[in-house]
Amino acid sequence: MEAFITPGLVISLIIVAVGIFIIAKGLVIIRQSEVMVIERLGSFNRVLESGINIIIPFIEKPRPISMIRYMRMGEEYHPVTSDEVRIDRRETVMDFPGQPVVTTDNVTVKINGALYYQIIDPRRAVYEVANMSQAVEVLAKTTLRSVVGKMELDKLFESRSEVNSAIQAEMEEAASKWGVKLTRVEVQDISMPEEVEEAMRLQMAAERKRRATVTEAEGEKAAAIAMAQGQRESAILNAQGDKESAILRAQGEQESIRLVLNAIGENEDNKRTVVGYLLGQSYIKALPTMAQEGERVFVPYESSALLGSMGMFRELAGSPEDVVREGLRSGMVASAGTN
Repeated sequence: MEAFITPGLVISLIIVAVGIFIIAKGLVIIRQSEVMVIERLGSFNRVLESGINIIIPFIEKPRPISMIRYMRMGEEYHPVTSDEVRIDRRETVMDFPGQPVVTTDNVTVKINGALYYQIIDPRRAVYEVANMSQAVEVLAKTTLRSVVGKMELDKLFESRSEVNSAIQAEMEEAASKWGVKLTRVEVQDISMPEEVEEAMRLQMAAERKRRATVTEAEGEKAAAIAMAQGQRESAILNAQGDKESAILRAQGEQESIRLVLNAIGENEDNKRTVVGYLLGQSYIKALPTMAQEGERVFVPYESSALLGSMGMFRELAGSPEDVVREGLRSGMVASAGTN
């Protein structure tokens, strides 16, 4: 048995084992969306992309990158630091703890934000900054204080998108030097002191009450204007109706006078007679009413002359004297009854 184990065989086995070990150490498989920065004797050599790659053991080795991630335990965030040789080029979210920020109206608020970034140039992310994730975090916090410090509290709640855009714009130039691309920044939660929340609650209630009062006043104003317009239009329509009624009555009287004049002739005496006749009719219509509404009845002095002037209409309108006498008699009887 010892004859088969020769020094040459041992040396060969050792060489084969060392070769297998070197191949195993030199064969590197990089997954999709990952890269590896390789140094040769302490200097940058190349970046390994996804797939099967071969490196020289003991001469070439990967350069790790320091990453900080926060783990949330209840209401507190605890940082966890790790050195990673495989650099993830996917978009990564950094949810850093809330930061106290003072607004322009001297209100201290606590803002919790989230930062989305992506490593574009792995070489610069490793060599241009000592701790890339920590640098991005500190830059986000300082930029957040700078942007929010220029705004009032009410404006901060109304313009979250503007705050996000401003933070991203100010961070892009500095982050690009580290081979990092900022995709977006989000302000998640804004916490305020209790007294400030109570003051804002009272202000909101007062504002709603003011709006309700203004709305009610505007409604009453609109109702008053509508009522006035309705009364105005009603008065105009009534006036137009009275006008048209008066015109129609005048036209009717004109037509009746014309017919009477055509029947008896259009000389001056006949015209005076017709006018007297019309006045007599008005007196006759008014006498019963005068007797009912008052205690005394005033009989016109011209009643006898009026009765005489109406005699000529006996053939046209029956016996107007009897009508007048009947009207006078009813008026006098009514007067005596009231006395």
